[in-house]
Amino acid sequence: MDKFIVSARKYRPQNFNTVVGQSHITTTLKNAINNNQLAHAFLFCGPRGVGKTTCARILAKTINCENKTAEGEACNTCNSCVSFDAGTSLNIHELDAASNNSVDDIRALVEQVRFAPQAGEYKVYIVDEVHMLSAAAFNAFLKTLEEPPPYAIFILATTEKHKILPTILSRCQIFDFKRITNNDTVEHLQEICEKESIEAEKTALHIIAQKSEGCMRDSLSILDKIVSFTDGHLTYANTLEHLNILDEDYYFKLLEYLQNQQLSDALLLLDSILQKGFEADSFIEGFTEFSRNLLVSKDPKAISLLEVADDFKEKYLNWAQKTDTGWILATLNLLSDANMGFKTARNKKLFTEMLLIKLSYLQQAIELQQGEGGLSKKKLTDNARPVAFRALPVLRMKEIQAPDTKKIKKLTAPEEASLMVEQPRQERTHKPSPDPVAPAAAPQPAAAPLASLKKLREKIAQQNNKTTEESIPLTQEKLQEGWNEYIEILRANKNHSSVTIFGMAVLTIVDDNSFEITIENAMQQKFVEVERAGLIEHFTKKFRNRSLTYQLLVDKNAVPDAEPVAVLSSKQKFQLIADQYPNVKLLKEKLRLDIG
Repeated sequence: MDKFIVSARKYRPQNFNTVVGQSHITTTLKNAINNNQLAHAFLFCGPRGVGKTTCARILAKTINCENKTAEGEACNTCNSCVSFDAGTSLNIHELDAASNNSVDDIRALVEQVRFAPQAGEYKVYIVDEVHMLSAAAFNAFLKTLEEPPPYAIFILATTEKHKILPTILSRCQIFDFKRITNNDTVEHLQEICEKESIEAEKTALHIIAQKSEGCMRDSLSILDKIVSFTDGHLTYANTLEHLNILDEDYYFKLLEYLQNQQLSDALLLLDSILQKGFEADSFIEGFTEFSRNLLVSKDPKAISLLEVADDFKEKYLNWAQKTDTGWILATLNLLSDANMGFKTARNKKLFTEMLLIKLSYLQQAIELQQGEGGLSKKKLTDNARPVAFRALPVLRMKEIQAPDTKKIKKLTAPEEASLMVEQPRQERTHKPSPDPVAPAAAPQPAAAPLASLKKLREKIAQQNNKTTEESIPLTQEKLQEGWNEYIEILRANKNHSSVTIFGMAVLTIVDDNSFEITIENAMQQKFVEVERAGLIEHFTKKFRNRSLTYQLLVDKNAVPDAEPVAVLSSKQKFQLIADQYPNVKLLKEKLRLDIG
């Protein structure tokens, strides 16, 4: 039986072409080798497990290869390459700065640099985790790093570039390694599964890539564990179970409960998640990421930003179209506050349940806030009462007869204007004019305006008669039918709170042109008043009656008032206790107590 080797070592890249996700680094190094433009010191920095040490070893092997390929790769067949693969090369020295960080260790390294290589062209020194060196060790290394022998090349690797002295950085050629993308990780894992004859679902490999967070070494270690756990059959379900990751279907189900205000179902779903061993903070973080993905999916062009399996992208797109953007932003705001406040919460489960309660009624709060904003704007421009549409009275025009020349001489200019249109009477006090007013010039009889006024009156009368003839009688059945139609309009607009409140209202016909809407409390009154304009337009079209009005009533008997609690004095309290327990009165007398 062959000895088992972990995948991170077994499939470690042996040349630049097999390095995953770092093409900007490998291409630069190969061109430098082909053009013989190698620097004397390199600094490889970046996250853990992305190929820094691997690229350093490949570079060290390639520059000493006796038969380089045209692409700048090592041949892997010459004596130098074979000795390097066997670990017996004398031209390559590796130093772990985490355990050899003293100034004496660096001085010993500097002493070795003085000796030229016995075979090969370069002597390569690889210093891993170089940021762990002490300040004295860095200072001892400066002179050699600045002016090394022509055969010496230093390759420094670190995960924390900011901890290295600027004097060291200025002496090195810096290469920044990036995190490996999920797609590159999945493709590499698929190649390994094919070589090892492992059955793996692509969605399961996506979960492994997300868990590794761009670290190829971690993803290979996770793959080895799950292969042992599943006996070579990787599925989406057993990968989630082994990695203790919550399935995204739970978040989609929770989203449905929250949007439909099914609070009890949402709390039961949370309880089932906690019963499976998931922590509440991981649930909040997962739902935050889910909400972010939902917001990104609002625009199909941004679907590439989702780091999820292709099977879930279509699901995100469908749910994003059904979810309001304002609701998602408000949810992200609440989740962000919850992530910060979770650590200080004493009762973690109660804290999470309170978060779900807020999210469940979030849509109702948004609708109420929007309604109050619209209501205040209307009040600035329209002082009409919340009672619905009222027909405005038509101004009656007086027939103007031919003017009498004798009376015209006695009229002033303001009195002439009052003959044309009937104006509301306004009492004004005028001081008597000291000088007599000159009589106005007598106007000529205007026959054309008189004819126009008569035609206008006849047209208005015809419109009123036409409206009266076409109006539909107001009946309880038709009224309830129109009310139900408006409820369906609210439901189509996803105004769930108003749908519930409108369904509880009671309608009563007062007369042919008015009806009453009875609700239970002032909160419901706000929701009905927000829809005032919509109700007016709907019922006007429904009954073809612009004179139709309604009155909004609040049933005060729906919620009974609490009985007032009587406040007792100290003597009254003592008397009640003494009546029930006579020994208390005796005790007071013996101890000569004074009850104030």
